[in-house]
Amino acid sequence: MTQTTTTTPQRPLPSGFGSTSTADEVIKGIDLTGKTAIVTGGYGGIGLATVRTLRDAGAQVVVPARNTEGARAALKDLDGVRVEELDLVEPASVDAFAERFLAEGRPLHLLINNAGVMATPLTRDARGNELQFAVNHLGHFRLTTRLWPALAAAGGARVVALSSRGHRYSSVVFEDLNFEHRTYEPFLAYGQSKTANSLFAVELDRRGRAEGIRAFAVHPGAILDTALTRHLDDDALRAAGVVDVDGRRVLNTGRQVKTVEQGAATTVWCATSPALDGLGGVYCEDADISPVITAEELAALDGPLDSVGVLPYAVDQDAATRLWEVSERLMEASG
Repeated sequence: MTQTTTTTPQRPLPSGFGSTSTADEVIKGIDLTGKTAIVTGGYGGIGLATVRTLRDAGAQVVVPARNTEGARAALKDLDGVRVEELDLVEPASVDAFAERFLAEGRPLHLLINNAGVMATPLTRDARGNELQFAVNHLGHFRLTTRLWPALAAAGGARVVALSSRGHRYSSVVFEDLNFEHRTYEPFLAYGQSKTANSLFAVELDRRGRAEGIRAFAVHPGAILDTALTRHLDDDALRAAGVVDVDGRRVLNTGRQVKTVEQGAATTVWCATSPALDGLGGVYCEDADISPVITAEELAALDGPLDSVGVLPYAVDQDAATRLWEVSERLMEASG
């Protein structure tokens, strides 16, 4: 893995798309015939919408899944899509999946790290890592680094990490990643994992660009038609501002409650848009590169999830490098 030091400005292009753009709209005119994509969690919600869009554009798609039976049922009407077993919280499962893929000897053009969990009760994996950090970040970190030879072989690969505006709930607290010395709060843990996803893209892009590997972090928008909300009761959804007092979805607000087709748009745009050729290491939303929002600007908003923008700590190069090094040590410790 080769390291360079060039950085990409975190500012909108502009792209010509917006919050209501769909995945089909942003990929219009792009042919992915002959390309291979891997989409974790690609059998439900925005992951499934992403898979459908990439396949319709001609890509061959591999969907790694813990629940292979459920994944095959969800994808049964899509030819050119293959389901493989993968449990992101189990290092041996990640390694086995990567070894199977690498043994095929084909390049990997698109890696979409889409799977994730949100606001779970306090749970730890077998190595003591807090579950949201383990699944959302560490599992995808291991998967991406294990697949590095296939990404490099593509001669121009893109990795998309699904972050969230929820990164605003917390930076990465390096001194206590696993909530061993502070009170556990589900959204603090979720926020930390989403900041980690963004920082991962920053450092991955720095390390990979010399080999043609570019990386992007994505906030898809708030999407209720997804299993991510399974741990949230009505009170939590109302507090987040995505349903009203009668339990109805609140659409077209600053909190970006979207359909799954709109939610998949930024992922697909980052994975395929020629407007991003030569760019990377940035956080994106509404199918464009996000502006930076300061802590002072955030405090002036009606709520922590209002308005577009990424907090500086989620795109900080020093923090990104530190997270990569910590993640490498944790990966080595797990075998």
